[in-house]
Amino acid sequence: MPPQPNRRSREQGGLPPPLSRATRHGVTPVIRPFFAPGLFRGQVALVTGGGSGIGLCVARELCNLGARVAITSRKPEHYETARDALTGEGFDVLATGCDIRDADQVDRMVDQVLERFGRIDVLINNAGGQFPSPARAMTPRGWEAVIRNNLNGTFHVTLAVANKAMLVARRGRIVNVTATVGRGFPGMAHTGAARAAVENLTRSLSIEWASEGIRINAVAPGNNILSSGTEQYGAELIELARKATPLKRLGTAEEVARVIVFLASDANDFITGSVYSIDGGQALWGDIWPIEDRAGPSAQGEAAPRRDSKST
Repeated sequence: MPPQPNRRSREQGGLPPPLSRATRHGVTPVIRPFFAPGLFRGQVALVTGGGSGIGLCVARELCNLGARVAITSRKPEHYETARDALTGEGFDVLATGCDIRDADQVDRMVDQVLERFGRIDVLINNAGGQFPSPARAMTPRGWEAVIRNNLNGTFHVTLAVANKAMLVARRGRIVNVTATVGRGFPGMAHTGAARAAVENLTRSLSIEWASEGIRINAVAPGNNILSSGTEQYGAELIELARKATPLKRLGTAEEVARVIVFLASDANDFITGSVYSIDGGQALWGDIWPIEDRAGPSAQGEAAPRRDSKST
């Protein structure tokens, strides 16, 4: 049996990465060394939703670059599996359960990270979730669930980490993971509203905390990124997203992770309050929400037939 590749050989680009979800969908990401070794040495990063998808990709990249990492998730099967995989690769990882919708749970989780590592230098707000639904079919409970998760949860974690760690240290990097919502989010208006609010929160806090050494930005992956989040949409919608992408392919969680890691690093000190779309140009061009033409020719500037007033 041939020897198994180790982590270092992958970092040096000598061996391809293991098969990913993107590879199974016909998109093979090219993974090459991109950041300086040890870029995050001595730093501690907290990644919410770090048990799968984009969050796990970010956590692994931060570990590879020298950070000690804490990952959180509501589901034990996610964070425990991720913890076992990362510790098996030789990384120092704390994994804990947390429902970010609950501010008290968030406070306890942040205290646990500080007790273990003594500091938090980087926060990646990746946890979130939504479900496809036209607005007319949404229930108040469904709407509230998404708002509490994607908006309130992001604020709870950000405030706890800032007050307990970053504002005290007068230093920190925060990256919020939102979605491409600049043209609205038909079919998922609940998450569109929540993500747009997070982007405004990002801009607001970047000003409030600029003098405190904190840089806060957001990345907005399109619905054409192959990850655990988009997998629930089904093959038909994913293919529509691909066709609506100018680059005519799907993106990968690894490609999103690279942008997040840069914004979270010391290499970034002058970018704050910005939102980066990662969607292959989709937000500038494609449409995946069909609109039925019910108005007929008159809606296109043609005169509607006149009714003869003398007729009976």
